[in-house]
Amino acid sequence: MSRKSQPRLRRAGVLLAAAAASTLSSFAPAGAVVGDPAADGSYAFTASLVIGDHLRGCTGALVDRYWALTAASCFADDPAQPQALAAGAPKWATTVTVGAKSAQVAELVPRQDRDLVLARLTRAVDGVAPLPLAATAPAAGQSLRVPGVGRTKDEWAPLMVHSGVFGLDSVNPTGIGITGTNGAAICKGDTGAPAIREVNGRAELVAVASRSWQGGCLGTPVTETRTGAYSSRVDDLGGWVRQVKASRAASELLAVGGDTKVWANEGSYTTDVWGTFESVSNGSGIRQISAVTMGDKIRLFGIGSDQRIWTATKDTATNAWSPFEPVPDNSGIQQVTAVAMGDKVRLFAIGGDGRIYTAAGDYAAGTWSPFEALPSSGIKQVTATTVGNTVRLFAIGGNDEIWTTTGDYTAGTWTTFERIPSSAIRHIAATTVGTTVRLFAVGGDAAIWTTDSTDNGPWTTFDKVPDAGGVKQVATTTIGDTIRLFAIGSDDRIWTADKKADGSWTTFHLVDSSSIQGIAATAAPTDG
Repeated sequence: MSRKSQPRLRRAGVLLAAAAASTLSSFAPAGAVVGDPAADGSYAFTASLVIGDHLRGCTGALVDRYWALTAASCFADDPAQPQALAAGAPKWATTVTVGAKSAQVAELVPRQDRDLVLARLTRAVDGVAPLPLAATAPAAGQSLRVPGVGRTKDEWAPLMVHSGVFGLDSVNPTGIGITGTNGAAICKGDTGAPAIREVNGRAELVAVASRSWQGGCLGTPVTETRTGAYSSRVDDLGGWVRQVKASRAASELLAVGGDTKVWANEGSYTTDVWGTFESVSNGSGIRQISAVTMGDKIRLFGIGSDQRIWTATKDTATNAWSPFEPVPDNSGIQQVTAVAMGDKVRLFAIGGDGRIYTAAGDYAAGTWSPFEALPSSGIKQVTATTVGNTVRLFAIGGNDEIWTTTGDYTAGTWTTFERIPSSAIRHIAATTVGTTVRLFAVGGDAAIWTTDSTDNGPWTTFDKVPDAGGVKQVATTTIGDTIRLFAIGSDDRIWTADKKADGSWTTFHLVDSSSIQGIAATAAPTDG
């Protein structure tokens, strides 16, 4: 990649001049790391931030596929007062680029005690390993490496990451003082750059650049030779980062397209931001799906063109899907639904004879139990949800009514199927909030109707979900006290709305999609 000097951009690299180990009496903008170009692929987690129409340029670090960590002063009206930055959407549109992938910033979550902010991205950055936070405090005398994308000693806007080595001079409860070695310095555009400690070949994030003297940086007076800088500590903020990420938990949406392939997408619960659908593994010929979340894994089950159940697993640590493999000993399957219970997945499938069959996959042992029939006949569709160690199973019978039974896996018993008053039902989905089971049904009028039962008590009267018409299928999942409902509309696109704890509904939003034949939803795993 060429290193020719580029035209100067309006980059207010918002580092404030600060001495690494002394109190400052003046402020000055800071910028990019004066250092050596990083080798291809090195420090791939380094993020370039363009704020506004090149109003400001900053550096950051990818700490999760949806989150970058950088300096709050990058976004503050007055960079000298980063603590005044308000949480929420950024004032200026901001693009974050990691390698060849870019995303907009949807939300800022700042710290009030230091110059630091988490920036949530509108789409996941996959294929790049996030930079883990250090879990032990820095100590004076250690060496840190700082990669950045700002100015160097002879370039206004470098086209590659540069990095330099810094000695750690001082440590206080919220920050560290560092000094560049061999001419390394932090310059304009390097605000938010990660200060990295490398241990046994593993990089970990210790601090985030806040302000510096910029000695040796292009545009700095030649009389300024100081290369000291101040950075905000992050080694003590692992719990805060996990809490923020968990509070913005997402839903995993899976869809069967008109091409009979399975496509996956992930969306936030807080701002209804969705990524781009990506193809799942090697699956094709799929006509119906179900999915569950187990720890950091998503287990997907689909009916193939051979009328067998196939399964694939997404490992969210690597964001990779395994190849589809057949579930043992099944054939003639018309439809399947899955629930997770500890290390086990329990499948409920409709066979070619219209009966419900069930089997359990033990992922700790790596085994599957044989399929066994439940007392049933003439079944068109099944769905299920769990409450504690019980499964609440629902079925559309040959009379287009809904029937339900409860499986107690402690006692090893099933109740007799009972009818939920209903008629002309076309599709159903169920989820659980606490001890309340909520059932959604598509009626003969193509509207969505809902009812619930608490502690296995009586079912409430069906209510119509607002503004839902022309619906073919539904799917649902729960995070916390929010229920997210998905629907395939008459336009074969996916629409979604949330039912809040107070019983209110959000407006249905379109998830960019087309030619959708089937859907499934589950909670996206978090590491928090």
